[in-house]
Amino acid sequence: MSTVTEQSCYTLINIPMDSEPLNELQMKQDLEKGEIPVKIEALKKTIHMILVGERLPGLLMTIIRFVLPLQDHTIKKLLLIFWEIVPKTSADGKLLQEMILVCDAYRKDLQHPNEFVRGSTLRFLCKLKEPELLEPLMPAIRTCLEHRHSYVRRNAVLAIFTIYRNFEFLIPDAPELIAKYLEGEQDMSCRRNAFLMLLHADQSRALSYLAACLDLVPTFGDILQLVIVELIYKVCLANPSERARFIRCIYGLLNSPSAAVRYEAAGTLVTLSTAPAAIKAAAGCYIELIVKESDNNVKLIVLDRLIAMKEIQSHERVLQDLVMDVLRVLGSPALEVRTKTLALAIDLVTTRTIDEMIQLLKKEVIRTAGGENDDAGKYRQLLVRTLHTCSIKFPDVAASVIPVLVEFLSENNEAAATDVLIFVREAIQRFDGIAPLIIEKLLQVFLDIHSVRVHRGALWILGEYATTKDDVENLFGRIRAAIGELPLVEIENKRQAGEKPTEDGNNQGQTLSGTMQSAQLVTSDGTYATQSAFSSASIGKKEEKRPPLVQYMMDGDFFIGASLATTLTKLALRYKQLESDAQKVNRVQAEAMLIMSSILQLGRSGLPSKAMTHDDAERVSLCLRTLACTTPLVEKVFTEGCRDALGKMLTAKADEDSQTQKAKEKPGSVVQVDDAIQFLQLNRGGDMAGGTGDIFEQSLSAAVAGRPGNSNDTPSPTALSKVTQLTGFSDPVYAEALVHVNQYDIVLDVLIVNQTEDTLQNCTLELATMGDLKLVERPQPIVLAPRDFASIKANVKVASTENGIIFGNIVYDISGAGSDRSVVVLNDIHIDIMDYIVPATCTDAEFRQMWAEFEWENKVSVHTSLSDLREYLAHLLKSTNMRCLTPEKALSGQCGFMAANMYAKSIFGEDALANLSIEKQLHKPDAPVVGHIRIRAKSQGMALSLGDKINSAQKKVQTKMVKAA
Repeated sequence: MSTVTEQSCYTLINIPMDSEPLNELQMKQDLEKGEIPVKIEALKKTIHMILVGERLPGLLMTIIRFVLPLQDHTIKKLLLIFWEIVPKTSADGKLLQEMILVCDAYRKDLQHPNEFVRGSTLRFLCKLKEPELLEPLMPAIRTCLEHRHSYVRRNAVLAIFTIYRNFEFLIPDAPELIAKYLEGEQDMSCRRNAFLMLLHADQSRALSYLAACLDLVPTFGDILQLVIVELIYKVCLANPSERARFIRCIYGLLNSPSAAVRYEAAGTLVTLSTAPAAIKAAAGCYIELIVKESDNNVKLIVLDRLIAMKEIQSHERVLQDLVMDVLRVLGSPALEVRTKTLALAIDLVTTRTIDEMIQLLKKEVIRTAGGENDDAGKYRQLLVRTLHTCSIKFPDVAASVIPVLVEFLSENNEAAATDVLIFVREAIQRFDGIAPLIIEKLLQVFLDIHSVRVHRGALWILGEYATTKDDVENLFGRIRAAIGELPLVEIENKRQAGEKPTEDGNNQGQTLSGTMQSAQLVTSDGTYATQSAFSSASIGKKEEKRPPLVQYMMDGDFFIGASLATTLTKLALRYKQLESDAQKVNRVQAEAMLIMSSILQLGRSGLPSKAMTHDDAERVSLCLRTLACTTPLVEKVFTEGCRDALGKMLTAKADEDSQTQKAKEKPGSVVQVDDAIQFLQLNRGGDMAGGTGDIFEQSLSAAVAGRPGNSNDTPSPTALSKVTQLTGFSDPVYAEALVHVNQYDIVLDVLIVNQTEDTLQNCTLELATMGDLKLVERPQPIVLAPRDFASIKANVKVASTENGIIFGNIVYDISGAGSDRSVVVLNDIHIDIMDYIVPATCTDAEFRQMWAEFEWENKVSVHTSLSDLREYLAHLLKSTNMRCLTPEKALSGQCGFMAANMYAKSIFGEDALANLSIEKQLHKPDAPVVGHIRIRAKSQGMALSLGDKINSAQKKVQTKMVKAA
């Protein structure tokens, strides 16, 4: 077997795609006889050709003879890139003879008087993997440690470090040499490189140096402090008894001027100590970083660290005392940062801190009341939801929250106002003591509401919970003021004719007790005047402007009319129970029936922009018949049924939330009584855990490998299921690919087998992509012996969630077969969209909002042999990685049809919505499910790709059923 070692890439160069075809003979002449600028351009073209796979062996000696002796700095820079990428060995793996001349040029550059030439050459030597080239240069590299310029010295340390790590036999005394050098070095960057080498090469020497200057660590530069933090972490993890020695140093680094040092020190402190003081200090450091750093990515990363700390029970108790400090992060303008901060604060708040938190959130609500941009509106909505959660979690604070939130109902932000109504509805149902306060505040803002949706919600709450006679009378007055004069058709005809509506005191502003609601106003001359409630609401408005409830209906929204009729029916029936005076009761019922009949007449008059729907008309007629001829059953439905239904809904929601919370909680680890107890302090050097070493490094390696806790290299069955056969078994070259998907990257591990008795030279895997895929680098050619095989890796970048295709071929030369190249065409590799889609969740309001906003829709018909509705839903969720948002109780039972909403999100932040509508004939148990699936997404590719995935999944099910039959 011939193994192909991966070529390390240190330099990325942009290659122009539209460059002209290059002539090797012309380039050779330019390199030999051209001026400096011409040679520079020729050298650049040579580098480009080598990067795309050309070997150009004829130019190597030309460059050595005519370009290498030049002292131009641009040429020297280009030569360092050239020597990095040019093949330095022959086909049999031996070093080319020409490289001896190059090695002599390296030695001269290491003795060059210009410090830049020396330093850049030392950096280049870090990339060399040929010990034959490095061995003659070791004396010159050692001499560079004593150079006057720090740039040369720090690169010399890096070169020695790299050479010692790769070829220890070339410089076996490197740790001793660097330790002695570190004692006399003053430049911080040089000391950092030297200390970093000792950390990885000889940890005991690094520890001795740190112990000698432990008190001076806070005065060091940040680059050296970061390496010191790393050393302290590794030493304390390997030898816990050293913690007391270095913990004070870590505490000191929490006050470092560098944010990176403070971040690393806080993370190390949390790892090394579980003391409450240490956790509090680390958390305080994290919070200061979030507050002071301007980069939102940094804020989110540090917030994630705080959230991870909260998951540990002992740490959570300490963080609960810092919840007010966490809320300082709300000063950030980024909505995502604020969202995470509020979610963390809700989890940390306790009865001791809830009052302070509520006061701060109320200030935030008032402060954001004036902003009208999208982020300000979303932030207000987020604050409302947070206050809602806090009030449900701590009922004692609900009374202080409601007066502030009710003011939102009169704003133009409908989303925030809707959330306020949801909160008020739940609060008034759960907490009996605050019902009078809520009714009072809603009555105050009722006439100032601008949204029909908010008005409907407010009408329902007021009609359901206005249980006293005064509340009923006041609400009737508000409704009359919001609907204006009656009958509506007559008033509307007068308004359209240009006549001024008469203000009849018998019709407007009159309360049910026969008195007029009045308010004192100051006139222009300073005197006082009395205005009725309706007339005061009309002052300052244009004559033609309609009352709010009438305006909604004139715009064609008669759902508000049906809601108003229901509210009036509830109020009239409840007033009948509260008032003993039959005359007043009759007046209330008559007034309610007059409003309802006016709404019906307006809806059928043709004056509004849209006619009243049949459902709304039937609802209003039902309310009229209920008041005209009341029965005990109907009266109970109106006065008690709605509230009972709300109570059941809130109870179901609370049960669902509790189940979700239990699912999020980590299950307790089950430990058998005879299990061995593992002590970290006693586990070093033993075989209890199956090995030794740094636990952090082991877990990191396992995570990177994608197999936690599994140290062998055997691919898992899941990985083997993604093997794609690229060629046939009878082809001269057999190939198959193992597709590794890692978020934004796709790694193709291609196995190539030479099935012939010939040696395949320049065997190259040529790939191309279709869709939002991009090949990062071209695989290098290899040589395959007879019956030999090799593994080649190719990297592909992914830009969006769309189905992509990777295609290509394998080309190779056969020794002695002439100049023609053989080609084997590969099968296409289809990249599955499911690798980038994860189930997600959102509220019903967010789902409806996204459904209305997204413009791309894909409708997929259901073609399946499955006959059970629930079985088809489960199959669809499994094949699309989507989450069903419809509650389980709504899907239970068998009624012959099913409707469900589904939601998923891609790793690129793209949302995907789906609505499933299916049915089956109950009298035919074996009949297949029929219906359709509507998919909506912001991008066309997402909608189409999901539709293709659903169709392919349906075909697979049909194929399986046919085979089973």
